Amino acid sequence: MEPKPTHDPALPTPAATVVMLRDGAQGLEVFMIRRNEKSSVHGGAYVFPGGKVDPGDDAYRDGMQLDQPPADLHRALADPALDEAAAVSLYIAAVRETFEECGVLLAHRRGSLSVEDVYDGTSRGLPFGEVLQILDLTVSTQSLLPWSRWITPATSFTSVRRFDTRFFVVSARAGQEAQHDDFEAVDSVWTTPRGALEKYWRGDITMVPPQIMTLAHLARHGHAESVFAEARAKGPYVVRPLPFEEEGLKAIAYPGDPKHSQTVPVMPGPSRLVWQDGRLLPADGFDALFA
Repeated sequence: MEPKPTHDPALPTPAATVVMLRDGAQGLEVFMIRRNEKSSVHGGAYVFPGGKVDPGDDAYRDGMQLDQPPADLHRALADPALDEAAAVSLYIAAVRETFEECGVLLAHRRGSLSVEDVYDGTSRGLPFGEVLQILDLTVSTQSLLPWSRWITPATSFTSVRRFDTRFFVVSARAGQEAQHDDFEAVDSVWTTPRGALEKYWRGDITMVPPQIMTLAHLARHGHAESVFAEARAKGPYVVRPLPFEEEGLKAIAYPGDPKHSQTVPVMPGPSRLVWQDGRLLPADGFDALFA
């Protein structure tokens, strides 16, 4: 069944997504979770951990210990319209969502640290930011490298809500096992980017366009350090998808596509995805994801 377009005139909600990487036996691997079917956002889809900036991310921002000055975080996001405070909140949201959705803590302190200490604090109802302050933790912002920025269009047939999402790439943490929380996420997997795309192509799993295109980009790298080197060298790119309908087919155009106002591509992969066989696919076949 074809998706129905929705229109949301509201400003997109700030959000953060974390693309966790490691080197596996078959090369670069990425961690993905499967959203609970009951989730109001991308229910049942395989995604990277992440979510919207919460009020608590702002409330505890000023007292947070960071391993970089706020000015450096602001500079790394490469968005002149963003102030330093909002930049810090995005990093805190990325750290919080990574902990909540897959149990990995992107923070450190001198001496021993047990992730269970953080679980204990949050399970007692304390805000994540307050727990970090109580435990005297420093947020590992240096480990989070901005990769891309995806802005949901006002009219969309893949999301009922608008988000302005910053994607960060990060290395898997030594001594911490990433796993789904069995609440917001009901399954998780380490997979090669190509392996995830093959499953999507066969119809074994569902995904949404930012994940599809990000995986297509990551598939060009053989190991994690190669991804981090690109992130450091190029900085984050901005993607404003353009949904359209042509000859009875729904599609999404990206920068570089003839339909898009931005004529220069900002990322590798196909310039459009077309709705066919119940999902969004490159019109020129599977190999177009890697061309």
